[in-house]
This record gives sequence, C-alpha cells and structure tokens, in this order.
Amino acid sequence: MLAIRLAVDPDLSGVVALPVGAADDDGRAALLAPLPGLPDDVLAEAAALLGQVEHSGAPGVVHQLPRPLRTPYRLLLVGVGDGGESGWRAAGAAIARSAASETYVTTLIPVDASVAVLRGLAEGVWLGSYRFRTADAPAGDGDPLAEVVVAVADADRFRPTLDAARIVTEATRLARDLTNTPSSVKNPAWFADQVTAAAAGTGLGITVREPDQLAAEGFGGILAVGGGSANGARLVEIEWRPAEATRHVVLVGKGITFDTGGVSIKPREAMKLMRKDMGGAAAVVATAIAAARLELPVRVTVLAPLAENMVSGSAFRPGDVISHYGGTTSETTNSDAEGRLVLADAIAYAVDRLAPDLIIDLATLTGANAVALGKRTAALYSDSDELAESVVDAAAEAGEFAWRMPLVSDYVEYLGSEIADYFSAPERGAGSVTAALYLREFTGDLRDRWVHIDMSAPSWVDSDDRELSKGATGWGVRTLLRWLSRP
Repeated sequence: MLAIRLAVDPDLSGVVALPVGAADDDGRAALLAPLPGLPDDVLAEAAALLGQVEHSGAPGVVHQLPRPLRTPYRLLLVGVGDGGESGWRAAGAAIARSAASETYVTTLIPVDASVAVLRGLAEGVWLGSYRFRTADAPAGDGDPLAEVVVAVADADRFRPTLDAARIVTEATRLARDLTNTPSSVKNPAWFADQVTAAAAGTGLGITVREPDQLAAEGFGGILAVGGGSANGARLVEIEWRPAEATRHVVLVGKGITFDTGGVSIKPREAMKLMRKDMGGAAAVVATAIAAARLELPVRVTVLAPLAENMVSGSAFRPGDVISHYGGTTSETTNSDAEGRLVLADAIAYAVDRLAPDLIIDLATLTGANAVALGKRTAALYSDSDELAESVVDAAAEAGEFAWRMPLVSDYVEYLGSEIADYFSAPERGAGSVTAALYLREFTGDLRDRWVHIDMSAPSWVDSDDRELSKGATGWGVRTLLRWLSRP
C-alpha cells in the first residue's frame, strides 16, 4: 500500500495535482482556491488550460498539462465536483492512476479544507491504487508510484483523520483480498485461518467452530450447505468488547467460499465468479478488525458462517428438511438458495445466545436486487424506519449506496410449507424480498432491530470505477464502520 505523507512545505518540482471544481452554468470550470505554494504564473497557466479544454470538473476527470524543462514538470487538473468528500474520493483514485508511472505526486488541497476532504482524498488514493496479487505473484509487479504528498497548512490537524482513513481502507482492502482469492485456495478452514492471523494483536476474541462442534450445537443449515464438500464447514465468531461500550451490535456475513449451486447446479457462466459469494463474511470480519484498531466504543460480535456448496453424493437436495439452530425447520426447494440457510443458523444463534441490541446481516444473496438497483446499490430491508435510515445515510457518506426495499407482508404466505416450518426459497414472489422475509423469521424479539443487506451486485465491478478497482469491492466495510462510529 503506497504512502500518503502530509507536508507543510512540499517539493513542487515534479508532478503536482490541482483540484478543479464543477463547471458553472456556462460550462467554465475553475481551480479551487486558495491553493498553497504554487507561483502565480503556474496557476495562471493552469487556469488558461481550463478555458481551452472544457474541463467539466466532474469527480475524477483529469486533464494533464506537461511543462517540460520547467517546474513543476507536469500538472494534473483533477475534478472534485462540488468539493464534497465523495468528489475528493474519486479525485484521489484518479490521481493514483494518472501518476502511476511516477515515484511520487504532490497534491494541493485548499488551505481551508475540512478533514472530510483529506479523508476522501486518502481513501480514494488507497482504494483506487488497489490491485489484487496472488501469493505467488512475482515481486516488483505493479505500479512504481510509492508516495502521495499532500500539502497542508497544519499537518497535526489532519494526522488523526489520515490515520483513521488508513485503518478503514486497509480493512476494505483485506475484504477485497479475501473475496478475490481463488476458491482453489480459499475454503472455510483457510478463511478462518486468514482471519485469525489478521486479527492477531488487536484485542479481539475469536472462536472457530469446526464440523463436530457445529453438529453438537445444532447448526443444521451450515452443515447441510457444506455437506457436499470435502472441505468442512466453519463458523467464525469474533468479538470486540470495549469496557466503555453502551450497545452491542451483531454483524452476520454470508460466507460461501464457492457456490456451484449444489444439486440445483448453476450454468457455467453463472458459476465463474462464485469465489465472491463470501463477500458478506469478508466485509464483517474486516469491519471487526478495524473497529478494534479504531477502538470504537461499541461492542461488536461478528458471525461468519462458512461453507462450500458443492455437488456430491452427500450434498443436500431440493425437498430435504433442515433443522436449524434452535429447532426451526426449512424445506429446501432449491439448493442454489443456500446462503439464507447458513445465515438463518447464525441469526438464530445470535438471538438465543448473544442478546444483542440489534443485528445487521450482509450477504451476496440474490441476483434479483440487481435488476431493480443496478451494480452500485445494495438492497436494504428492515422493519425499523429509524435504523434503516441511519444505515442508508452511513452508506451514502462512506461512498457506498443502499436503497430500502419493502418487506411486503402479503408475501409471507409464500413461506408456508406442509412438512416444515418454512420454505427456504419460495417459488412465488419477488426473490430478494422473500429471502429477506425468510431471514426475518429467525430474528425473534429482534424483529424490529434487524437490518438485512443484499449486496450481491455491488460486491464486484468489471472495471475500475472511481475508488473501485476491478474485481471485489469490499462493499460494506466503509458503511459499517461509518455507522458504528456514530454516537
């Protein structure tokens, strides 16, 4: 991860990035002001270029001004939109990519910039420069850019924000690494080992339940989904328990390390990216690690039910009846609707044993939400207006997006089974909505203090997009940390 350094008197002889605000009604964009350090003639030259290239000032748009044999020898005129945090986040990613062939780049921010400006810029630089590397990739691969220098009037004022932004982005990058890792490497045991190693020294408590313990305690959903695989299922439980905590939040993340669809097997095209089907688990475990490093004053328990959904003689079948933690039963109609089975176990366990104030679950659960909301927005379900609004707002602030969807009471009847308590995947009704309604049945007394987030679509991007790099996005880490940081 490249370095970001705050400097009061930076070297301006190399590549310098200058922020450009959104164009006015006449289509004219201008540099944000006041900017420190650069001579007036350099600023005037940059302003003249803006008048010629019709720079829109939109977040992340870059125009370059080469200045051979002069200093600075290149200017990057980078759009920041209205100057808010999200615009600076896009600008940071654009700077990292535009200066990728340099060893360092200096970025100027207005002398009266808020800490949110620095946070957005830093997150954009670190997230936009992310590239996934396998463990055996040759050393030295990647971009030479090693440092981004940010010119500030008072480094001490911005340093705590920079430190916090680093922790948040390192957690997001961890979630991306876990999700991007091929399933030939990544199985439930490997995931549990990686999380245990990453959490070392943070003060977190970690418990890993293996198949025998899962069977003894009645986690039938997790065991059923993992039953077709040679790689045994796991349940990872992580706890951050600060002495000053006044509330207890349980975060549950779906952790299917590969999903063939089981007996209800997926087509080849739908199966190719199923290494990402544990994106929810990656997000919640990374959130717990960051919460401990940030010393957030809230008790957080993370549950990551992990299984590999494979096809074999021991795989569960459509029509089977599964007994979940606590004894509730599900009739399975589709073995490719496996995520809700492992989540149901974890939610039921949280309600029965952990007594939290509220539960939030994240899951790459259905493709149905992408039809309505596209690739950048997650579907959110909750019976609590206040809780739903607070999470949606936190997502927007963090640069991730969620949209509240309805829990349609008329669809509850679709969950009815003649031989079990519920159908796990009703064949009627909206797929994403009925999946949420099914999970709600396991929340017990926490029904109105529960949020379900279906983040299948925004968990992956097919090309670089602002602060997102091609591949896994780590969706949810920034949202959860922003929400947990609120009073």
